[in-house]
Amino acid sequence: MFNPVFNITNKTLNHIAKIEAAEEVIRHSPLLPLWEKQFKEDAIVRSAYHGTHIEGNMLRQDEAKDVLLGKDVLGRPRDIQEIINYRKVIEFIDDEAHKKIDKITEQLIQKLHRIITTKILTAEQTGEYRLKQVVIRNSATGEVTFKPPAPMEVPFLMREFIYWINNKTDSSDIHPVLRAGIAHHELVRIHPFIDGNGRVARVLATLMLLLGGYDIRRFFSLEEHYDKDAVVYYENLGKATTGDLTAWLEYFTYGASIEFSKTKDKILKLSKDVKLKEKMGGQQIFLTERQIKIVEYIQEVGYLQNKSFSSLFTDISEDSVLRDVQDLIKKGILKKVGSTKSARYVSV
Repeated sequence: MFNPVFNITNKTLNHIAKIEAAEEVIRHSPLLPLWEKQFKEDAIVRSAYHGTHIEGNMLRQDEAKDVLLGKDVLGRPRDIQEIINYRKVIEFIDDEAHKKIDKITEQLIQKLHRIITTKILTAEQTGEYRLKQVVIRNSATGEVTFKPPAPMEVPFLMREFIYWINNKTDSSDIHPVLRAGIAHHELVRIHPFIDGNGRVARVLATLMLLLGGYDIRRFFSLEEHYDKDAVVYYENLGKATTGDLTAWLEYFTYGASIEFSKTKDKILKLSKDVKLKEKMGGQQIFLTERQIKIVEYIQEVGYLQNKSFSSLFTDISEDSVLRDVQDLIKKGILKKVGSTKSARYVSV
């Protein structure tokens, strides 16, 4: 029976406290719909890029973004396909989270692998457990750093693992972030597939966070944190091969706290006036891209004057910008200070 061993240290508790605090702020901060759309798209690009780059994908981040936009990119076919597949798997777990599925099944995990490895592995290997022994080597030295369980053990270990995830008495009293971290490591340890195990583990952890109530509007990318210091990521995964997950969970919760805090700070920068949502009757409002740019400018500079219209929008007439400003005033977002040409527009 799978029974994870770990201690909850002060570091882990502090990281979880930061995650909870960030999640609370993000959940209740007023955010305009176009910003929300931009944040989600940015998170998808970062997840797809970093989630594949950490395993050797050679595309740059701007190239990954172009792939997701449907543009032609010069690169290895595998690299391009990995980016496409990663976006599809992110969309898939978002759909599953919206359905509020109550169980993680073997079939679901196999589906994640099938999406991630489409057109990369053979049809016989996508979504199917491996049939041969594999080893993990240090890419620099060639030294074997980890030998996963024998292939004949994989089906049994996966059944135990899935049972633990869904068993209400064994795992429901474990904090959702810790459960996601444990699942991430255990899937990597079992290494059920011939390739793509790291990507499946990271996506599974994200899905479990979403199902555990930590969707924070799906603005985060745990993959980015791991990829930016991949050596430390793999070192901490390796520490847990002894059977004690304490150090790994310290690292996992730290990464989540960093990413959630970054998201919180980004949102607060764009919605400094927390009274905005109350003023709008608790409803989010629609702004055009030009209006968003006006609000961002005022948040950065402090005010906007008519004489700045031309520098803010080089190809838009002053009358058009003024209509946008007047609409923002009508919506209660801006107010006019002064009545002459030198009047300023400021946040309410």
